[in-house]
Amino acid sequence: MKYLHNIGAYFIMIKDIFRKPTKWSVMKTLILKDIDDLIIGSLGIVAFIAFFVGGVVAIQTSLNINNPLIPKYLVGFATRQSIILEFAPTFISIIMAGKVGSFITSSIGTMRVTEQIDALEVMGINAINYLVFPKFIALTLYPFIISIAMFLGILGGLAACVYGGYGTLEDYIEGVQNDFIPFHMAYAFIKTMVFAFILATIPSFYGYFMKGGALEVGKASTTSFVWTSVVIILLNFLLTSLLLG
Repeated sequence: MKYLHNIGAYFIMIKDIFRKPTKWSVMKTLILKDIDDLIIGSLGIVAFIAFFVGGVVAIQTSLNINNPLIPKYLVGFATRQSIILEFAPTFISIIMAGKVGSFITSSIGTMRVTEQIDALEVMGINAINYLVFPKFIALTLYPFIISIAMFLGILGGLAACVYGGYGTLEDYIEGVQNDFIPFHMAYAFIKTMVFAFILATIPSFYGYFMKGGALEVGKASTTSFVWTSVVIILLNFLLTSLLLG
């Protein structure tokens, strides 16, 4: 019953996000702060992971091609498909569930523990709109992060392939360009927008409705990461079945 209660409370919270909005002069500042915290602050770790994972994908693909009949450009093709279809939208989102999700849960949870949320409600402010809506708007820029991850992943594969001696620059670029299907980009960004909504709302839910003290803030952060990751993986399966099946 607890899970059903949480699901119902989550959807009620989503409705309350758009009810009784905060003044734009205040909201603008909150949105810009969340863009800095959630988007700009995540560029470094995303760039680092994407570049080196792209390199690893290229190296592993090259090392597993033993048949001389398989064309050399397959390394670039496999790297592009792996990065665009799965790694950038899905696995970066799971990493962001740990970084961004924990940050959102702990920041809102700390406000709950220190009774700042109670103070907002006493002043007649819709606390859910005040706290969650700026994060929702900030994470509409999440595709910007994913596009950078795609570019750097393919670039990392290129660097590993060429400088590691696993193939030539021409073969890799031919593989990246070969048999490109534009809808795969649309599919990746549709997934990204859905995952951005999940990243903004589920950690906020666990932060807003937590009870207890400082120890419970840590537990809520862990719980929010687990459930955000589970929902992302389930939605990844459903969206892949609907869009590519």
